[in-house]
Amino acid sequence: MTIAQPPTVPLTLRIALKQGSFTLDVSWDGECRLLGLFGPSGSGKTTMLEVVGGLRRPLVARIVVGETALDDTAAGVNVPVRSRGIGYVPQDSALFPHLSVRGNITYGASRGPSAPLQPVLTMLAIESLVDRKVDDLSGGERQRVALARALLSSPKLLLLDEPLSAVDVPLRRRILAALGEWVTAAGVPTLHVSHDAGDLQVATDHVLILKEGRLVGEGSASDL
Repeated sequence: MTIAQPPTVPLTLRIALKQGSFTLDVSWDGECRLLGLFGPSGSGKTTMLEVVGGLRRPLVARIVVGETALDDTAAGVNVPVRSRGIGYVPQDSALFPHLSVRGNITYGASRGPSAPLQPVLTMLAIESLVDRKVDDLSGGERQRVALARALLSSPKLLLLDEPLSAVDVPLRRRILAALGEWVTAAGVPTLHVSHDAGDLQVATDHVLILKEGRLVGEGSASDL
């Protein structure tokens, strides 16, 4: 008996952006389920996520997720950030300091029906944190709360920028494995930035390698 694999989502990433002396020029078309972005600091990984998320305006871009164009400069398409349906976890977690942990997590659910809360709390090992203040959290706890908020926002695309870098390795790898199963089952394509090849082996099934703003290689995470 053959077990059907969850479907992938067609993804087009064509981005040209100049920022000072740095130029990002990447073109990739493929099928995305769990796509990793790997490379040294300054290679353009975070910049790519920010362009896909609508936080940076490129010189030239064509970004298409499934059948939805988020950016197409030739056609004059530039979908506003709030309308992209993206769950974004930046490096600094960007929690709302005036809200509790529960308030931050459930804020993401304001878009509409979201995933059940308890399984997400359990997966990220943050059940005991929900009534605490953001100021009382460690760096790793903040990252897990930010990830929960993104997962509960009913995302059509998930952008993760070193989302668990402050979490100790055993817990991080356990969460990344569970997260991969979660987003696959939910059918949410994911772009995951990491400097850690071991993390990408656990969290992704295909990896793009960037260097100095260029795509210099790609392959399966296990080959990385």
